[in-house]
Amino acid sequence: MPPSIISLWKAPDINPVNHKARSIPVLNPLNIYGRVFLLSWWGFFIAFWSWYAFPPLMTETIKSDLKLSQKDIANSNVISLAATMLVRLAAGPLCDRYGARWTFAGVLLVGAIPTALAGTVSTPQGLIAVRFFVGILGGSFIPCQVWTTGFFDKNVVGTANSLAAGFGNAGGGVTYFVMPGIFNSLVQHQHLTDHVAWRVAFVVPFILITFTALVMILTCPDTPTGAWSARTQEVKRHLDMRDTFFSGVGKDRKGMAPSMDSGASPGLSNDTIKLNSARGQGHFSETHAQEDDLLTAASWELVEKPTIQGSAKAILSLPTLALSVAYFCSFGTELCINTILGAYYAQNFPKLGQTGSGDWAAMFGLLNFVFRPAGGISSDTIYRHTRSLWGKKILVHSFGAMTGVFLLIIGFLNPHSKATFVGLITGLAFFEEAGNGGCFSLVPHVHPTSNGLVTGVTGAAGDLGGIVFLLIYRYSGTNYGRVFWIIGIITIAGNLLVSWIRPIPKGQLGGR
Repeated sequence: MPPSIISLWKAPDINPVNHKARSIPVLNPLNIYGRVFLLSWWGFFIAFWSWYAFPPLMTETIKSDLKLSQKDIANSNVISLAATMLVRLAAGPLCDRYGARWTFAGVLLVGAIPTALAGTVSTPQGLIAVRFFVGILGGSFIPCQVWTTGFFDKNVVGTANSLAAGFGNAGGGVTYFVMPGIFNSLVQHQHLTDHVAWRVAFVVPFILITFTALVMILTCPDTPTGAWSARTQEVKRHLDMRDTFFSGVGKDRKGMAPSMDSGASPGLSNDTIKLNSARGQGHFSETHAQEDDLLTAASWELVEKPTIQGSAKAILSLPTLALSVAYFCSFGTELCINTILGAYYAQNFPKLGQTGSGDWAAMFGLLNFVFRPAGGISSDTIYRHTRSLWGKKILVHSFGAMTGVFLLIIGFLNPHSKATFVGLITGLAFFEEAGNGGCFSLVPHVHPTSNGLVTGVTGAAGDLGGIVFLLIYRYSGTNYGRVFWIIGIITIAGNLLVSWIRPIPKGQLGGR
């Protein structure tokens, strides 16, 4: 059986320096790496489901029950994304300070409260308030990505991040099936009125979110080596081991290492003894190169406690700007389309009704299961073959430019043929969602000692893009084609403007 297939359930090989996995045991939740991966994507999935639970029912049911105007709906969409943007900005530094697991669980538990209170809404103003606080759940994307980055090594980190995010983003598609399904079941089988049924439907995501957060707290560690507060101990152990070894090398004029047998090296593992013995067999210059490699690995893995100076350096660097602009365009497009696509289907194909329009719109989000991971896998593959981060960067902006092209085509054609419309939306989904995956395959390489911060800023940029694009929708009324082509122009221009920026800061230690 091919190793790539076996790795889906086999315990992964572990990098001895940082204890990160070199494969992803997707189907093995009994393994700690498989369990962290499962809860990373599932936590984001259930959060995304609740975050986007309103739009599928707002086309008819909630709109009628609360007597919402088109302006009210647009305002509630924007305010939801505003909350998510703020939480993502805060979640990045919190991940660097307290670890991704506790940040993740905290976001889920806090966001579960307004989810449970969704049924208390009785006015348009109440809807806007509740959607603001439910928007907290969208911030779960940041600890989702930081957590997987902390458990999976450089050869698969792009794949791990894109799989977790892709599976999680698919919650935005599943909610278009599930929420109308729960609503219809409550009306048809429990004989509840529409007024009551849509409110009761929100109890389901509340229960699942709370349960997921508790499982996360009780069954998973912060890092591969244990508690977040102890994350530096293993790296320090390797550095101390290096200092001991290289001091011995310096005393040996021939450049040979001292004996590294178990008797001479108490406390060292057999693997470490073999590694150091192998180092001693080369010339002194080769040993220095290996020392640099170890230093590089150590600096890459050690996430620093956030400081004002360090945070400003990471946030204001051009590579961070380039990632932010790319994600502003790609994920901003996704958030806008997730919000309006059901209504777009209903306008162009009125016979579909609320449920039918929701089902077709759901396909866009569900394609994240395949297309976002495809972007991350493609990015990792290019990197393995080229050993250059320019390959990852070029891929991101190529996906971005093609996303803009499809947005322009849909916007100008405004298709009324269902086959044409679905085909173009599928093409758009591929480039847009793969672009998201490619972007967060590159993120772990940029300022790795501030990984949470860079992840948070980039993720928040995506929400800012969603807000800007929904404001375009807000002032375009129901002219959805116009919204699409305007976003297309912005997306193409944005990617071209930052395509020249280096993928990582010049001279960055630990960059790959």
